[in-house]
Amino acid sequence: MINVPKGTKDVLPQDSYKWQFVENKARETAKVFGASEIRTPTFEHTEVFLRGVGETTDIVNKEMYTFNDKGGRSITLKPEGTAGVARAFVENGLSNSVLPAKLFYITQCFRYERPQAGRLREFHQFGVEFLGAKNADIDAEVIILAKTFLESVGIENVVLYINSIGCKECRKKYEQALKEYFNSNYDGLCALCKDRLNKNPLRILDCKNDDCKKINEGAPKILDYICEDCSNHLETVKKLLDVANVSYKINPNIVRGLDYYTRTVFEFVSENIGAQGTVCGGGRYDGLIAELGGQDVPGIGFAVGIERILMLLENTNKQIENPNKVKVYLAPMGENELVKAFELTAKLRKEGISADFDHMGRGIKAQFKYADKIGAKFVAVIGSNELASGVVRVKNMQEGTETDVAFDDLIEFVK
Repeated sequence: MINVPKGTKDVLPQDSYKWQFVENKARETAKVFGASEIRTPTFEHTEVFLRGVGETTDIVNKEMYTFNDKGGRSITLKPEGTAGVARAFVENGLSNSVLPAKLFYITQCFRYERPQAGRLREFHQFGVEFLGAKNADIDAEVIILAKTFLESVGIENVVLYINSIGCKECRKKYEQALKEYFNSNYDGLCALCKDRLNKNPLRILDCKNDDCKKINEGAPKILDYICEDCSNHLETVKKLLDVANVSYKINPNIVRGLDYYTRTVFEFVSENIGAQGTVCGGGRYDGLIAELGGQDVPGIGFAVGIERILMLLENTNKQIENPNKVKVYLAPMGENELVKAFELTAKLRKEGISADFDHMGRGIKAQFKYADKIGAKFVAVIGSNELASGVVRVKNMQEGTETDVAFDDLIEFVK
């Protein structure tokens, strides 16, 4: 037997409706905020992620699925959604259209890492990217969009953490302070963070190594180093969230794991999905479009892991109703009756009513068991008497009641 590759997962029919529920809520929420869907390729030229995500990040260093195609070009399966959207924004001249460009996507992503609860090698994200506006009001709007989506799927009791990691200019002072601090604790750093020290010391703050975590507790805080403009930007975000009655906590340790972030960064965190508690993360990335060859267009966005959403719903015992249940099941008792069942099923389906009948030659008792398993609301047994009279007895499986209904009236009855 050939098994599914490690770190991937089949989505079976008994679960696919849950995915559809989350995806539909994502689309509905994005629409309310004026966002339109964008779809980018599953793979990109590797340079998109080297320039966009950053060569010093864990994603680029350890996690990307990169290969040479038959033309010798370096290709990478997308590890996240933002860089591909930014590339599409530049390549298709969207900066010349109406701004801000409010975009969203639902996409597969790929990262080679150790599979664990809520973290797979192939995973799915709902993401939002708002491009073209530099003011703090759009930061608050994107954060509220994320919160609205989480609430729409039934997720409660998540904590919103926000921070500012400053602009490129004020971050230079902070990075210098980090270098001085980490140099004084150099021997305690892991090998990877020793390498990060001169390349990108900010990445050390995101390290999961226990020794590095302890050292990070005493590291300088970014909010002590951001410039006046960045400080005012953060204060405006806070003010607007207050106006919208959105509670939050300032967490100066949030830096996010990608190099393109500037100023506002945020995370929604839950205690109900184990060690990997971040449900949603995002932030501003004002230099990304220019880095990929476009104009100097600011942007902000977030991404939510759909697998994590489903895990959180399961862990909090939130039930998602299956909308795919058959409404009417027709149970024929012979060959002639099967022809009538086929005819009625076709008519019901034409009216948009989900209907089915026996394909397996089961007896009536077995057909009722099958109808119960697939969640049919109504079952109609068609025998020789029903064929002769043109009337069928319809059983409501939920209430246990039975009603005689003429064949010609069946559609109106079940409606």
